[in-house]
Amino acid sequence: MQKPRTIGISFHLHLISDSTGETLTAVAKAACAQFDISRPIEHFYPLVRTRKQLERAFVEVESSPGLVLHTMVNQELRDFLQARCRELGQPSLAVIDPVMSLLGNYLGVEVSHRPGAQHEMDAKYFARIDALNYTMAHDDGQGAATLDMADVVLVGVSRTSKTPTCIYLANRGIKAANIPIVLGVPLPDELHAIKRPLIVGLLTSPERLIQIRKNRLLSLNEEAETEYVDLDTVRTEVAFARRLFGEKGWPVIDVTRRSIEETAAAVIALHSRARQAADE
Repeated sequence: MQKPRTIGISFHLHLISDSTGETLTAVAKAACAQFDISRPIEHFYPLVRTRKQLERAFVEVESSPGLVLHTMVNQELRDFLQARCRELGQPSLAVIDPVMSLLGNYLGVEVSHRPGAQHEMDAKYFARIDALNYTMAHDDGQGAATLDMADVVLVGVSRTSKTPTCIYLANRGIKAANIPIVLGVPLPDELHAIKRPLIVGLLTSPERLIQIRKNRLLSLNEEAETEYVDLDTVRTEVAFARRLFGEKGWPVIDVTRRSIEETAAAVIALHSRARQAADE
């Protein structure tokens, strides 16, 4: 039985991709996050599409032995990569092979073997660009006049991850706007009038909110204590937001212990259900 590795070790992780490497790095990051080890020493080789480029990558693999993860779809290059890994005694894995095999068997079709096929400039690509442009123009309450063109509108007090969540959604092709809640400042009239977008309220605990805001002030070299980080004031803000969301009947996501990705996933699920309900 193999002994568990010691916590705190470091290791070399070679990521070889025939495209941008986004899929590969995402898989590697997700897998490494499940182990209590120090950060892997990553060696990243994107857009590897020739034998010569692959040979150059293996110069570094040989000098810094470790794990080799790849997304090579060209059979000749795959064969060369796997042969070199066997020669060097380096474990390797084609990370999307299991998924492609499952899909191929289920659909009864052959794999296309096109490098970077997921990044082709198709209609979905331009939809993502359009969504990102919209989102950037409707950040933090901007562009209220065209708020009804959004797919999703996030509403919340300051530092509830509205902007990064919107950007994540835009990269999934969802036009997302966000509106800040500020005590004493009325929300834009357009927010109350829109019919098409899904409006989602974001909440977090006052204690967590203060911690995030203090970190924000420190990053700006602001050390003065203000109402922005006053516990009673923040509690009032959060309570006001909670009442508003309840009165409006807007779905609410508590982001206290959620990452940006988790919050965005919850928004996408709500958006999907809202679209299905509208189609029925």
